[in-house]
Amino acid sequence: MTTLIRRIKIAALLCAISSFSLSALADDASGATAGGKVNKIEIKDFAFNPQKITVKSGEKITWINRDEEPHTVVSVGKKFPRSSGLDTDQEFSITAGAPGTYEYFCSVHPKMTGTIVVEK
Repeated sequence: MTTLIRRIKIAALLCAISSFSLSALADDASGATAGGKVNKIEIKDFAFNPQKITVKSGEKITWINRDEEPHTVVSVGKKFPRSSGLDTDQEFSITAGAPGTYEYFCSVHPKMTGTIVVEK
């Protein structure tokens, strides 16, 4: 009887450990920045969502195309590097630089616009 109880306790412990390991991997794959904030902009229905985002200097910003059409991310005034054409589910990332307000658009669909506000 004690051997059976010991095996049940070991099985429960192993389940708890594997559950913890899986949740830790999920957290690591979230794309969080060093400060823990995820700065993602989704391209969907021919719009940048959110259209305006506020980040801190040094944080990562990632766009992901959820449309079936290709899109680009192009800075007004060439303030940051432009993306190549992003197909469905492709991503483009930059690191926020100096504080300021940065406007961007899709060169394929110029009515698609967005704004990044970078703070210290």
